[in-house]
Formats: sequence, C-alpha cells, structure tokens
Amino acid sequence: MARVDYKCLPDMGKARNRVFSPKTIREEIVVPNEVKDFAKGRKYAIVTFGCQANVRDEEIMGGYLELAGFVKAIDPSEGDIVIINTCAVRENAEEKVYGEIGRYKAKSLSDKNFVLCVCGCMMQEENVAKKIMGSYPYVNIIFGTHNIHKLLDLLGEHLARKKDLVDIMSFQGDIIENLPSTRLDEYKAYVNITYGCDKFCTYCIVPYTRGRERSRAREDIVKECKELVGQGYQEITLLGQNVNSYGKDFKDGTSFATILREVAELGVPRLRFMTSHPWDFSDEMIEVIAKYKNIMPAIHLPVQSGATSMLKRMNRRYSREEYLTLVKKLRDAIPGVALTTDIIVGFPNETEEEFQETLSLAREVKYNAAFTFIYSPRKGTPAAKLVDNVDDVTKHRRFDELLKVIEEGVTYHSSKMIGKDYSVLVDGPSKKDKSMLSGYTETGKLIHFQGPSYLKGSIVRVKVVEDHAFSMKGELLDDPILVLAKKAKAYLDKEEVVIRYKEYKNQVDSSSEIKALRNEIEESQRKMVTLASSGQGDEAAKEKRRYDELMAAYQNNPLVLNLKSASEELENLLLEVEGYFS
Repeated sequence: MARVDYKCLPDMGKARNRVFSPKTIREEIVVPNEVKDFAKGRKYAIVTFGCQANVRDEEIMGGYLELAGFVKAIDPSEGDIVIINTCAVRENAEEKVYGEIGRYKAKSLSDKNFVLCVCGCMMQEENVAKKIMGSYPYVNIIFGTHNIHKLLDLLGEHLARKKDLVDIMSFQGDIIENLPSTRLDEYKAYVNITYGCDKFCTYCIVPYTRGRERSRAREDIVKECKELVGQGYQEITLLGQNVNSYGKDFKDGTSFATILREVAELGVPRLRFMTSHPWDFSDEMIEVIAKYKNIMPAIHLPVQSGATSMLKRMNRRYSREEYLTLVKKLRDAIPGVALTTDIIVGFPNETEEEFQETLSLAREVKYNAAFTFIYSPRKGTPAAKLVDNVDDVTKHRRFDELLKVIEEGVTYHSSKMIGKDYSVLVDGPSKKDKSMLSGYTETGKLIHFQGPSYLKGSIVRVKVVEDHAFSMKGELLDDPILVLAKKAKAYLDKEEVVIRYKEYKNQVDSSSEIKALRNEIEESQRKMVTLASSGQGDEAAKEKRRYDELMAAYQNNPLVLNLKSASEELENLLLEVEGYFS
C-alpha cells in the first residue's frame, strides 16, 4: 500500500486561470478529535522563509495550532510538529528549504510521533512536492498557499489514517475570513488587504503560487485594524503582492486610497503598506499619504530595471520616464519621503547599455535602501524560457557596480540625519548589542540607542549622533519615566474598571435628576447656616432633617451607587499600580 496519498498536485495551467470569480468564505473552525488528543502536552514550531506574506501565513498557522491545544516551542528542535513555510521567489531560498528539511531527519527516525510538514509558495511549483516526498521520505504533510485553512483537517487525517499527505490546490483562490492568529509581535501587525497578483511580470512566480488578485472586503479589513488599535498596536502594515490594485475587482470605485484613508482614521500611531506597483500608483494615493501624518513617509517602489526596453521585456507596464515622473510627484507632495526599491541584475539578454541605464536611474533617484538580486529563473514563468547570453562573470560584476551606486544613495540620506531628532518605535534590545535598544524612524531607518528595556513598544524621540550608513547611533531625548507614565495611562484607559468608572461618572454628571438634587442639598446647607446663625434653633434642626433626607436620596440613587462602586474598584487598581513602583 502506498505510503503517500496525493490528494491534489499543483498545475501551472490551472494557476494561470483568471476566469472564475473568487468567493469569500467565513471559516467555521472545528478541531478534529485526533488533533485535540495529539496536541495535549505537545509543542509546535514554524520555520518561515520569504516575505511578509509568509510571515502572516505563519501567524495564521500558529493560530490554528494553538486553538487545537499546541504550545509554541522556543526552539524549533523542541517542536513535536514542525512546519517549514517556504518561499519560491529565488533559487537560493529553495536551497535553504532543502537544507532545513534535512535537519529533521534524525528526529523523524527517533520519534515515531513527530510530524514534519512543508508548505508555502515553493510547494505550488510543479514537481517540487514529488521531489520532496521522494528525497525526504520522513516528510508527513505537504500543502500549498490556498489551503492553509485546512491545516488541522490534514493533520487529523494524517493521524487517523497513518498516511503521509500531499494536498496542493492550484486555482485562482478564495478569500477566507475568521482566521485565527497568533501575532509574532506585540506592537507591530501585518494585515492582508489583497491576495495574489494579476500583473504576470515575466520573471515572477507569484501569480502562480498565490493565485489571482483578489481584495478583502473593506469592513473585514477595518474591523481587524480597529481591533489591533484597541489592543494597543503601534504600527500596522497593510499587505498585498500589489496593494495599489486593492478594490479594482469590486468594480464599484473602491481603491487603495479608500482603505488607506479609512484605516488611517482609526488612529493607529503608524500606518505602512507594501508592496506598491508603480503602474497602479494613483494621484489619489499620493494625496492621502500626504494628508495623514500617521501614514509613514516610506514607500517601497520596485523599479527592477532603469531601461524602458528591459521593463517592456519584464512586462512591468511603465517606462523609465513614467517611473521618474512618479518619483518626482512623491517627493514634491511628501517632503522627506524615503524611497526603497527592488532591482534585478542579469535578466536574460540584458545589454551593457540597459545596465548603465539602471545605474543612472539609481544615481538620479538616490534610494534610501534597495534589495538587489542577480536574476534567478523560475520554472514555469515566461522568462525561464528565454535564452540568456549574459555570463555569470558579467552578472556578478554588474551586481557589484550596482551595490556601490545604491550605497552612495544610502550614504547621501544617512549623512543628512546627523544632529537631527526622529520619532522611533522601539523594537527592543539590539540583536547585535543587548546593551542598546533598536527601533525604526518614520522613514524606516534603523537607530540604535541606550535606554531602559521597558521602552519596548513605545514611540520616543532620538537624536542621531553617529552615521553608520545602513543604521544610525542615537541618544534618547525623552525622559523614559514620563514615557512609561504615558504608556501606563494608555493601558489604564483600556481597563474595564476605568471605562466603567468614566461611563458611570458621565451618567451622574449628565443626570438632570441628580443635578436638581445637588442644588436642593446646597440650598438646604445655606439655609441651615442662616437659621443657626440667626438663633432659630428649632427651624435649623428641622432643615437639618430635610438635608439628611436629601443626602440619603442622593446617596441611594442607583447612578450614584454605581459610581461609588466603580470608584472603589478603580482605587484598588491604582493602589496595585502604586505598589508596582514602590
């Protein structure tokens, strides 16, 4: 009997399909009994390669596994179930995946209950799943980007049938809502707004691995973002393979500018988005970014090449001149905007003249940062079929030349930061030096500075004192104690006790009945004083009885009783806070 059950394998022909319309499915999660039993006392680990979309997939898979009862392992080697979440954009990413799979051979052989899964974009490529199952027989489950929401069902089937499973759907994709999520960061969150891509750049595998371009409903995005703001998140990044195309599939006038405006108005301190396609970057988008100060002035704008002839072969849909016009628009409308990009070197048949045009564009734009790549053919894409007459020596020489030009732009911008102060969202201790804190400016520049660890998640002012080009060294300007106090207030404002106290106080202050009662009490007090001072003792005593009745009526009023109870609860909470600092 076969060890592997191939339920569904990827098909690049089906992946190209753009005929049918996607559906929105409201997920109803049911944890199979086999998975509940297996999860007791066990840990999970997810190893992710690739982009922010893959990171968001990891958070969702973690949400499913924790819902089932698994606990996250600190080290992947401790996982009783390990999921390797793959990327297919470049060849070197795939090589890393094969090495990662090999790490778990010994554990698989020694622990019969260990479960190893492989998923993600790389699995959507034809023949990859079969290769893995043939070369790495200890892999138990393989699934793709379109059926992450079936993770628990696949695991349950594997446990029940003792079969290894391959289930990789190839279709344009649906939109799954009500997904569980375990956020990897306490203060920064990714929110998907679109899935897939319809651009079909000739070198890119994404339209095949992620499916057709499809937008989430505005109300679902706003609801998710509103919840994140309520939970105290300081930064939200709206995600999509091409966020600029958001809403086009609705055909009702909805655009990316629409959702960008709505999320900005929720009041999140920092709002970012990626990735933008220059062809879809509208004037309306630029206006919205310029208008809202909580939309960060940092835009990733992949150019890929500086030559119009090359851009045409890449199917990028814009020319060199159109790209540079967009850059000028952005810099005119958004002073100090930081621009980053992606550039490919060594695309099939790239001429020296075309490469020099890329260098001249990079010099003219002066990017704040850039991701540069030597072209890596992706099987199934049009570019993979091209005969390439550019040798490896030339490609690496061009790559090194490009890096020098990019560094000139980075240095140009970083040198101007010395002596200026910036708003920095603190990520926590620096990875290289635990005595320093690290964080990013509004424009995405990394700054290291000294400060107490409790500043993590706070937005503070930092003055740049040293330029290290790709990162900066700074000095904290804010008083950390005052920052902590402000942070404590923000947390207190979200406490139910505080909310309840404010609600009851507002009810008491706005009650006409209580206002009238207070006026009567004040009048009675004045009358008692007047009567007592004029020697009218009997009348004063009579007024005192009326005063006591009024006070009793006031103190026993339901609204006042609610406020008193809430006040006592709040006082106890504040005493706990005081005890924390004493």
